[in-house]
Amino acid sequence: MKKEIMKRLLSGLTAVMLATGTVQMAAAETVAVDPADSSDFVLLSEVVPDAILEIRYYSTYNFVGDRIDGYEEPYALLTREAAEALKAVSDDLVAKGYRLKIYDGYRPQMAVTNFVEWAEDVEDTRMKEYFYPELDKSVLFEQGYIAEKSGHSRGSTVDLTLFDMTTEKEVDMGGTFDYFGELSHPDYTGITEEQYNNRMILRDAMMAHDFKPLPEEWWHFTLENEPFPDTYFTFPVNSESVEALQ
Repeated sequence: MKKEIMKRLLSGLTAVMLATGTVQMAAAETVAVDPADSSDFVLLSEVVPDAILEIRYYSTYNFVGDRIDGYEEPYALLTREAAEALKAVSDDLVAKGYRLKIYDGYRPQMAVTNFVEWAEDVEDTRMKEYFYPELDKSVLFEQGYIAEKSGHSRGSTVDLTLFDMTTEKEVDMGGTFDYFGELSHPDYTGITEEQYNNRMILRDAMMAHDFKPLPEEWWHFTLENEPFPDTYFTFPVNSESVEALQ
């Protein structure tokens, strides 16, 4: 009887220890990340030298019409994991005669806040003709085009297109980057067969290396197993944010 009681006590103690260990492991996995910590980020051009950069939010040719807060230099930053996956995509596409053209990578939270403040000013419609001609600016929040958080701020999302090395032009995707409307949906059928096929070339290449597409934007992809799924980083887009860490 005593042996049986001792056996049960030991069994119970082992269960408690295992449970405690599980809790400790779970706690370790959910340690908060400092949103100002850029230590896992890299300059995309150093990892993917074949990529062409056209950082729209550093310029005034974007849906706001001004340079966006936090874009201090015309660079693309990404987490190291996302950049290395994109390098594999680039290698595949270069072999087929294409280069990647990057519109945006990591987007600091201050830039997202800039978008929100712009959207709240319904009188500012300078870029409506180019980016949202079919929509009244007042519906941008309710239709999800503008939000207080962006996956880009987590560091593993990229906006991009293809550049044809033979024609030395951007590939025709049947719609412009950052166009607010159904035309931007990857599976939109109101474009030519060639334009649709071009979208699929980009989509297939990205998905082959674990990037997941967004149903509303043909240019937008996020690394499937992004390293910081719950952290929205705040450091600015410039070389100083990462150069000391290279």
